[in-house]
Amino acid sequence: MFRCLARPSFLAGLLSAFLPSRGAAEVVAVRAGRLIDGRSSAPIAGVVILVDSDRIADVGPSVAIPPNARVIDLSRFTVLPGLIDTHTHLCLTPDYSSFNPVLNKSIPYRALEGAAGARLTLEAGFTTLRDLDSEGAGFADVALRDAIARGLVPGPRLLVSTLALSITAGHMNHTGLAPEIDERVPQLATLTDTTDEMVKEVRRQVKYGADWIKIYATGTLRHIDPETLAPLPQMSEEQVRAIVEEARRFRKDVAAHAYGGDGARAAVLGGVRSIEHGMLLEKNILKLMAERGTYWCPTLSVFQPQSEEEKTDPFLARILARQREVFKDALAAGVKIAFGTDAGGVPHGENAREFELMVDLGMDPMRAIQSATSVAAELLRKETEIGAVKKGYVADLIAVEGDPLANVKLLQDVRFVMKGGGVVKEPR
Repeated sequence: MFRCLARPSFLAGLLSAFLPSRGAAEVVAVRAGRLIDGRSSAPIAGVVILVDSDRIADVGPSVAIPPNARVIDLSRFTVLPGLIDTHTHLCLTPDYSSFNPVLNKSIPYRALEGAAGARLTLEAGFTTLRDLDSEGAGFADVALRDAIARGLVPGPRLLVSTLALSITAGHMNHTGLAPEIDERVPQLATLTDTTDEMVKEVRRQVKYGADWIKIYATGTLRHIDPETLAPLPQMSEEQVRAIVEEARRFRKDVAAHAYGGDGARAAVLGGVRSIEHGMLLEKNILKLMAERGTYWCPTLSVFQPQSEEEKTDPFLARILARQREVFKDALAAGVKIAFGTDAGGVPHGENAREFELMVDLGMDPMRAIQSATSVAAELLRKETEIGAVKKGYVADLIAVEGDPLANVKLLQDVRFVMKGGGVVKEPR
């Protein structure tokens, strides 16, 4: 029989120092100087938000505060719903391009890195994430999701997609390794080259805990034709439809990494719920997405130059120029744009930089905020639970000092965070 070396009271105290805290009062009253509720077209001044357990019990300018309530005074602040990032990789860090995580890090270590990233992201005001691919870390994202849900580690609530589906010689298949080594080591995604393999893999991932299924409908930057900028298509419309229908059997949705071209068209026509990245999407595909209600997660952050070499790379400059055009075309076409950063490719906890990029490309600040609140919640089919400050919704709240509609950069400095009624961070 093994004995625990640490006493339960010590472990409880250690955990309580890092997990969301609640006051002794059952009801919490938050005084908001102004409220951006995630849905309305304009903020509301002088609002009281009553929180009972993990839910919003009432909200409005004339809400009475019960005598036994714990009052949190945010009258100097703008309060918003907890933010939602719909494209992250918690088990990935920005050094991945020069330091292959599958070859250099154990899966347990990557799970711990994920926990560290989750805490940073929560403290930055993001209370829900869709984590799109463990990037070769197996089902570590499932373990992290469950550990957060059970209160073992702090972090946003997660919807995870485990290992994405790609093809041999495509995106997420190792490059630069000798064949006899490459064929014996885990890949960054699951390689599926026939429709039957794809359907079977959907079932396997659902069995082991996937909330979403992710596919690589096109290749990555190295697969783009340097002359025409045409991306490599990796799956046919029929294959995508087979994946979508199999996922639907288990009440799951499909997200597609797709830069543009035939691969993106196949993904949209095949019925995916969202297109990821899409910086080369043509106008006719954007029109198709708007007609079919397909969401777009642009992930502008991850394509920004990270080094002096990238800043002077003419190929990347062409990609960024096209990305700017596509974003403006998508706004004009009425495509549903959901907030996503590809965090993991960029540092965890710095997700809010995406807002500045979206606004710089012509998105109204309120619409940018809604992309990370009500629109993101709709993408996740959680629009009756999160993404808005509304009676009956989960009590996810954040606050910034000042007006983020006048200066969207303020969202990079969140001063207050509440997740599910528990206070994670308070103004100093």
